[in-house]
Amino acid sequence: MRQFFITLPAELEEAGRVDGLGRFGLFWRVCLPLARPAIGAVAIFTFLHSWNLYLEPIVFLSSKSKFTIPQALTQDVDAYGGPMWNTQLAAATLSALIIFVLAQRQFVEGLAQTGLKG
Repeated sequence: MRQFFITLPAELEEAGRVDGLGRFGLFWRVCLPLARPAIGAVAIFTFLHSWNLYLEPIVFLSSKSKFTIPQALTQDVDAYGGPMWNTQLAAATLSALIIFVLAQRQFVEGLAQTGLKG
């Protein structure tokens, strides 16, 4: 996020000041709409970090109804208590694919704009 805001041109701030915007108005009406792809990329990275946490939710959550998706996928067992690898892997792949399809545009735009030099 820092790198994104550093690359914003100073002329945008000057134009907002000329239009009578204060600090909050400048951030809310100029910078925040421009930062949408960067915010999307940060949200995706944060989601992936929390997705990859496996042991912490098991330690902290007491009921199975509050488990995250990775913990819920491991609860799928057969009649003898053994893991059903085929359904677990299919469900994990499907859930990751759905999340990627929903967030692909923000992710690509955010990564593409972080490398730009103003």
